Amino acid sequence: MTSIAKAIKALPLVAQQTHEPISEEPVFILTSSQLQEIITRAIQPLQDEVLQLKVTVAQQGEDIASLKSTERLNFDDIRDLYTAIGEIEQRQQNKGPTVQPQPKGSKTNARITTLKTALKARGGGMTFKEAEKLLGIKRNQMTKLVSQLDKRSFEIFARAGSKREKIIRLKSFA
Repeated sequence: MTSIAKAIKALPLVAQQTHEPISEEPVFILTSSQLQEIITRAIQPLQDEVLQLKVTVAQQGEDIASLKSTERLNFDDIRDLYTAIGEIEQRQQNKGPTVQPQPKGSKTNARITTLKTALKARGGGMTFKEAEKLLGIKRNQMTKLVSQLDKRSFEIFARAGSKREKIIRLKSFA
């Protein structure tokens, strides 16, 4: 048995040494139906994959169409909301303001400007006590000043560690 294994191992060496050209004679003889069957079996997985890809592309097309119709719906909803807001504003203008805003005096304007400048310089917020010292005002005057502030520019909140201490901060450096 070992002699057979040695002989098999030696075969490639013998073939390399002899340098004989490989014969181009037919090894298999197939009928056309046999060849057709081999080709069909080789191509079938590719045809299945192409079919699956076509199904995926069709599904994605349906998804895109659905998203486009939803998008149009959303734009219509937004337009309706803006129309409703406009109607509400129109009714409020016709009704007239119910609360008369108090005009700000020159002292109040100066204090707000000073406060805004100080907050910009600090790049953050400050406590009410710090603001009172900066402006040279009392606690009740600070409360009144805070009520006059534009809530779009200033933000008032309680300090995280001490809920009793209030902080004033600029929302944006406007």
